[in-house]
Amino acid sequence: MSETSKADRDPSKAGNARKESGSLWRENGSEGEGVLETKESQQVGARSNAGGDGNTGRGSLFNEMLGRPRGESQKASDDPAVESAKKTSVEPIVRLVNVSKSFGSLHVLRNISLDIYPGKTTVIIGPSGTGKSVLLKIICGLLKPDSGEVWFRGQRVDELEDRDLVGIRKRMGMLFQMGALFDSMTVGENIVFPLVEHNRKMSASQRHERCQKMLKVVALKDVANKMPSELSGGQKKRVALARAIILEPELVLYDEPTTGLDPIRSDVINELILGLTRQLGLASIAVTHDMISADKIADRMVMLYDGKIVIDGSPQAFHHSDNDLVNRFIRGQADEQELAAIREGIKPVARHEDQ
Repeated sequence: MSETSKADRDPSKAGNARKESGSLWRENGSEGEGVLETKESQQVGARSNAGGDGNTGRGSLFNEMLGRPRGESQKASDDPAVESAKKTSVEPIVRLVNVSKSFGSLHVLRNISLDIYPGKTTVIIGPSGTGKSVLLKIICGLLKPDSGEVWFRGQRVDELEDRDLVGIRKRMGMLFQMGALFDSMTVGENIVFPLVEHNRKMSASQRHERCQKMLKVVALKDVANKMPSELSGGQKKRVALARAIILEPELVLYDEPTTGLDPIRSDVINELILGLTRQLGLASIAVTHDMISADKIADRMVMLYDGKIVIDGSPQAFHHSDNDLVNRFIRGQADEQELAAIREGIKPVARHEDQ
């Protein structure tokens, strides 16, 4: 990834944009083809930025895509915690303090402390079963920690009842590992489902319009009336992402976003994650085993092992680490004990076949 791309996602710039517009999902009066910036559309975005009204250029097309008149931004939140967070780019959007979680005798997370910042993509990696997906579920309130604290925009959320978590969850988007689309609903019905549940004042025509714009964001067309069974794996992931962002979240959680996809489709998902984070100043947390994807999208990597944080730093820091576990994970190399056990298990079978 180029240095320019990294600079584009500087949280201080995202903070300035939020202060100017009063909204993460904003429009600044720029001209352009309402498309999310990816490799193919960066030149369009550059032309748009040059013609803007003085606000930051990132995400300048999004309110246009969401059907807002030019110059009109989304109403600022009444939540003092949200407004306070917008005043500074250094205040974390999510804060975990000594979070622990066990399932019976299995200790999945052990005293995890972690801050997540706007305008940055934090990638969480680690072997299977180390608590990565559990961490995401704790952040969005699907699971409660056994101990510790979970904060979102300055509000402690781990002590809230489910009914009080609804407002918090509406400000988060979640891309589940397998997409989690409803098989009995069309693509369009899947995408607008959060609007039906949480924005009953919106008319059917308004929901349809928003659906079409979200499909445009994820570069899909003519699929709204199809069933999920008619889509490829990559298309399903993009439909699920369109659903995840339709409520205009401040934080998007990605659980294994490229699992089951070929390298080209995986890169499409990577570009979408980069575009959403870079253009809108969103906070993104991605759990993945895909090191190619991690290297491309990460501003920061966190590795979990045995329920604890082993290393927390930039992708460059990971690749220059002298930690044997980190190096083996990056290379995809089993440890000697596992290899020795495999060899011992194969020996009797091999001898039997020789006889």
